[in-house]
Amino acid sequence: MALRFIRRVSADLLKCGENRIYISSDPAHEEALADAITREAVRELIKHNIVQKRPTRGVSRGRARSRASQREKGRRRGIGSRKGGTNARFPRKRRWILRIRALRRRLRELKAEGRIDVRTYRKYLLQAKGGMFHSRAHLDQQLRVAGLLREASA
Repeated sequence: MALRFIRRVSADLLKCGENRIYISSDPAHEEALADAITREAVRELIKHNIVQKRPTRGVSRGRARSRASQREKGRRRGIGSRKGGTNARFPRKRRWILRIRALRRRLRELKAEGRIDVRTYRKYLLQAKGGMFHSRAHLDQQLRVAGLLREASA
């Protein structure tokens, strides 16, 4: 039985393409489908869910999610996968912000614990601002070498 008329008219009524029209293959509906020769009859078929509009096919995010999870683990980040330069991928400014915040936090901790005095705190805060220390470990090392780091009062 030719269903081209039903498919064409229902696509027009449901405002979608003909490929998205689903026509039930249930033998019980065969007679109703054969009798549908007017738009009104096709509307009835749609109302009784004999003819339906299939959902749109989207682009699956599954592969993107699995790639993202691999990247979180550190995979897929090798030299061949990189597009930007080092400073585009992790800008100097972001690196500086992370470093200076860590150094300032460490100096505040040491001052609060009473391991350095206020003058030392001020001096080393300004040195940190000037970019003298690479890391917290370097800061601690410099304080120890200068003999300014007191033992923690427990």
